Amino acid sequence: MDSGRIAEHGFLADGRSAALVDRAGSVNWWCPARFDSPAVFGRLLDDDAGHWSIRPEDDFGAERAYLDDTLVLRTVFTTRTGSVAVTDALALEPGARGHDIGLRSPRVLARLVEGLSGAVPVRLRYRPRFEYGRVTPYLMADDGGVDATAGAERLRLRGDVPVAVEGGQAEATAGFTVRAGESYGFTLGYAPTYDSGPPQVPDAARAVAETAECWRSWAGLHPYHGRYPEQVRRSALVVQGMTYQPTGAIVAAATTSLPEELGGDRNYDYRFVWVRDFSLTLQALWRAACPDEANRQFAWVARAMGRIGDEPVPIMYGVQGERDLTEHPLDHLSGYADSRPVYVGNDAWRQRQTDVLGEILDAAWLMRHYLDPMAPEVRQLLRDLADQAVTDWRRPDAGMWEARDAERHYVSSKVQCWTALDRAVRFGPRIGDPADVARWAAARDAVREAVLSRGWNDRLGAYTGAFDSDELDASVLIMPLVGFLPADDPRMRSTMDMVEAALSRDGLLRRWDTDPAGFVICSFWLVGCLALAGELERADALFGRLTARVNDLGLYAEQIDQVSGEQLGNFPQAFSHIGLINAAGLLTDAAERRRQGADRPRRPVPVGTGRTEGEQR
Repeated sequence: MDSGRIAEHGFLADGRSAALVDRAGSVNWWCPARFDSPAVFGRLLDDDAGHWSIRPEDDFGAERAYLDDTLVLRTVFTTRTGSVAVTDALALEPGARGHDIGLRSPRVLARLVEGLSGAVPVRLRYRPRFEYGRVTPYLMADDGGVDATAGAERLRLRGDVPVAVEGGQAEATAGFTVRAGESYGFTLGYAPTYDSGPPQVPDAARAVAETAECWRSWAGLHPYHGRYPEQVRRSALVVQGMTYQPTGAIVAAATTSLPEELGGDRNYDYRFVWVRDFSLTLQALWRAACPDEANRQFAWVARAMGRIGDEPVPIMYGVQGERDLTEHPLDHLSGYADSRPVYVGNDAWRQRQTDVLGEILDAAWLMRHYLDPMAPEVRQLLRDLADQAVTDWRRPDAGMWEARDAERHYVSSKVQCWTALDRAVRFGPRIGDPADVARWAAARDAVREAVLSRGWNDRLGAYTGAFDSDELDASVLIMPLVGFLPADDPRMRSTMDMVEAALSRDGLLRRWDTDPAGFVICSFWLVGCLALAGELERADALFGRLTARVNDLGLYAEQIDQVSGEQLGNFPQAFSHIGLINAAGLLTDAAERRRQGADRPRRPVPVGTGRTEGEQR
């Protein structure tokens, strides 16, 4: 694969899974059963792992955009003989509207080819490969379409032109000319081989139109009135597209093993749900006026976690709450830009990451009015998490960047343990008795003292990534965002300056000194810190540079190369879009404070005040 093509892809979603289609009209990724199921099109990771392309036969230029307020993608191809549009959608259930979209999606990929001018010869090439390219199915053509079946999966392709099976029944092709005013539809339906009826293959034009209306009905329920509405609305749609609707779980990304560095080996599977993302996701959903989705998110996490004992809190899950996500390589795949290994599963599920305690309790505090009256199991969960923070804050862990070499005393993990204990104290008698609250408050104050002393490096003039360390790390930017320190605290302000000077280039902030590329959400954290510090102009300027880094469809990967600007890592990345939404919200708050003549940010409620309502978030 061309190493510059991660950002060349558009993102389609149906509430169960995702597909990626490139600018040349090739669907290079689709895991139709659910986000983390085996791909039937995996060309993103190996040229021989399957794809489905529809494109002009002659040289062409391409311009593309989503239909307004949808994840329906329209690409216009212009050639020397005319122009055609190809509109792609992962179909949503006909008639579904608002919060019901995606609950019963038919697992259908619909593609509509329309002639705009002249006459354009078009070529279709269909090469499904099951189980990430391991299995080449037999293709069998009949008058109604083409069937592909192997093992537990089957596909059916239906089109408005004859499709011929070639290559020893390994691929199907079609050639046809599209003239102005003509249209040709194609639908590809998926179904398990044994436990359901045949794949659905609805009319493509109706499926595309209905899917667009489904998305618009959802967008219409979620008005956003803050700054940067266009970027926030697009990012909210992306986050919604990353949601597995039967449970409400939001996956970190739609792909596996897209590299953080071309040719490198940090290639992980991100098609799972990280608890770390939870609090930030809820804040983003609130910012984007999606409280119903926020409620579902909290309910999902509470169910997935179950009872908490002495073992480390699970830090990630499958979309239906699965815990065992054991990692294994797919050795038959060459990897994106020869970046191997390619992994399915993610062994980070085994790690201790104590920051998750703070993320869950912070999310509960955000949702506190919706947790009243509090269910007994929720009360027990929050109490158990606070109790675990009392002991675990003293332990080393793998940290939020999921280090696989050794555990350390990461400052961001300690800060989030402080967050867990701080929110537990604020909940007070709603989750614990007076002795519990006193114990949590004492531990909270101990964590704070340790961070302020052992996290600070006098020589650098900054809080560092770990206790007693000389290494800067962008993760400490969460300190003002969770209320541990105000952004205009002198030490925090010095830390922000040092992190930006050492790790940033043209607005792209690396996580640490040897990080190969800028990590998108870290840059948005810096925007938020500047906004909280009252530096609205600097924050606005940085936000503008970051939003100029999206691809032409408004999509972010996980990282961006600081020199070339190339997007790297799994794609699209929910964390990056969540960071944008929350940064836009903090900029909106800062602008409102300035308008009201209160430019200085509100400080977090001091430790020990006992207040439980109305604090700065």
